[in-house]
Amino acid sequence: MSRARKALGVAIPLAALSGLVSLPAANAGASADDVVSAAAKTTTSGSAVSFWTPDKLRKAENADYALDVTGRSGKASNSTPDGPPGSVPPIGQEGAKSPKVKHVNLPNTVGRVFFIDGKGDWKYCSATSIQGKYRNLVATSAHCVYDTKYNRFHSNWVFIPSYWDGNQAWEGKAPYGIYEAKTFNAHDDFVVKEDYDFDYAFVNVFNGYKVEWKKLPGGGWEPVQKLIGRLGDNVGGQGFTWNRSTKANVFSFGYPAGEHPDGDKPYTGRTMKWCYGKTAPMPAAAKFRIEEHVGFKCSFTAGASGGPFVYNYRNTSRTGYVIGVNSVAWDTDGNDRYDHISSPYFNSDTYKIYKAAANRWTGNPPKWTP
Repeated sequence: MSRARKALGVAIPLAALSGLVSLPAANAGASADDVVSAAAKTTTSGSAVSFWTPDKLRKAENADYALDVTGRSGKASNSTPDGPPGSVPPIGQEGAKSPKVKHVNLPNTVGRVFFIDGKGDWKYCSATSIQGKYRNLVATSAHCVYDTKYNRFHSNWVFIPSYWDGNQAWEGKAPYGIYEAKTFNAHDDFVVKEDYDFDYAFVNVFNGYKVEWKKLPGGGWEPVQKLIGRLGDNVGGQGFTWNRSTKANVFSFGYPAGEHPDGDKPYTGRTMKWCYGKTAPMPAAAKFRIEEHVGFKCSFTAGASGGPFVYNYRNTSRTGYVIGVNSVAWDTDGNDRYDHISSPYFNSDTYKIYKAAANRWTGNPPKWTP
């Protein structure tokens, strides 16, 4: 019997442009009332960036917000377009064409997000920079910004693109800086109804800090930091597309680290991983209101949540179009090993949330207070 088992999360989801985003109108889907926008909060004074010392980043866990949907219904998913397809091109790729290459170049736009959940634990997810009017937008899963158990948005939320958690100097962990959340944008049906057909979110981030932490002889860390500007100017941003075919060839990127149901733990979460495949509608899962998910074969585990499904990915530019986000891990053959990942189908509902977020300005972050 097919089984969808757990949310992958941290805790385990063409308009011509010239600098600004020209957003086409959506013909159907969510109303403005469906957009839930909330100011990000910190548990400390000043910037949330100052909270995340190297020690805390290493201790953050891909906590498993278990989505046990083994009792799913047998009916097929009804993922279908609810209007004409639309697209917004990647930053720097407005109308450009790139030659093909055979190897997979990992995107600079993808990284890890760190936050404190409703329980007070330090957690992480995956996410990507995405095109927006002010080049300050991050796409991820809704469960990576909102805690449905405690009914609150996560706090101290930061995004680190191209995060690499090796044993080298701190500079390797955040090569393009750290970006603090200013505004969370999610769908009301996820926040209120916990409906995983809407497990996506778009986060406006402040301009970034470049931080170098120096270990003090007596313990603790001393930071050296400077402002480095907008996220999209530093790493670029993926395009965005909606109402596409449910059968699309996509890459998925993320930082899996959790174990399979049988206890095997093939990933560490220290480096970015990828999967490639062709999506198809997934079965419905009534327990979590899943009726419109698409997925493909991939063994990602917890920690990959929020990483993007990227359509029409170009290895030379390292960009494509975000057509989904890692949301749920599935064990479809009942052998206690995850073999599929799925995303909510991106339709006009998704576009409405994206549009609201893509037009929000942020600017410089709060003053640094180590």
